[in-house]
Amino acid sequence: MQLATLAELNAERAARRPAILVTDVASGEQRLVKAAAIGTDPLSNELTTHLRMGKSGMVEAAGKRLFLNVYAPTARLVIIGAVHISQALAPIAKSLGYDVTVIDPRTAFASPERFPDVPLIAEWPDVALPPLNVDHYTAFVALTHDPKIDDPALLHAFARDCFYIGALGSRKTHAKRGDRLRAQGASDADIARIHAPIGLAIGAVSPSEIAVSIMAQITATLRLPAKEKEQAA
Repeated sequence: MQLATLAELNAERAARRPAILVTDVASGEQRLVKAAAIGTDPLSNELTTHLRMGKSGMVEAAGKRLFLNVYAPTARLVIIGAVHISQALAPIAKSLGYDVTVIDPRTAFASPERFPDVPLIAEWPDVALPPLNVDHYTAFVALTHDPKIDDPALLHAFARDCFYIGALGSRKTHAKRGDRLRAQGASDADIARIHAPIGLAIGAVSPSEIAVSIMAQITATLRLPAKEKEQAA
């Protein structure tokens, strides 16, 4: 890899922007495709597929064998609420390679004893969230059932374009949540992005089962094409 290309790649990775290095296997010629250019690249379909799957691999195009080396940011999971579901969800997400952070101003819940080896921030969302630099490669779940905690957190998730946003609560609870969020400036499009009731409809009852349904929905949102996402919802 040329030094100039390496410098560009390192800059993209530092900014948590995905990039794909395309190498012609026969000639060794390389080019770096940044996130903003993937949609208009001649290999757009192949690049999009490999980026969505987070996997490097070989493709053939225009009679050439090309190796696509995918550099995608590590996915994050921000959990608002140190509740029982969160205790089950955090280790599942960690096992799948997510960087997990739990936020809850209620210190009785946000304790190291309840969340071993998980970063905890016992602050209100308006204090805890800005330093995290939440971005598009972040899944965001609000689980407290307390509007004073969940609502400002969800507004932050809208502003930072998280790839997944979910919130605990029934349809009736979510309708009231939508009214509150609109009153605080959220758009209908913002509210439509919230997965609520949260998780795939697998009949989950216990906190652990609900955690599985949430992580499955996050995975589907990250990995599946748009049409298949709708079928999984």
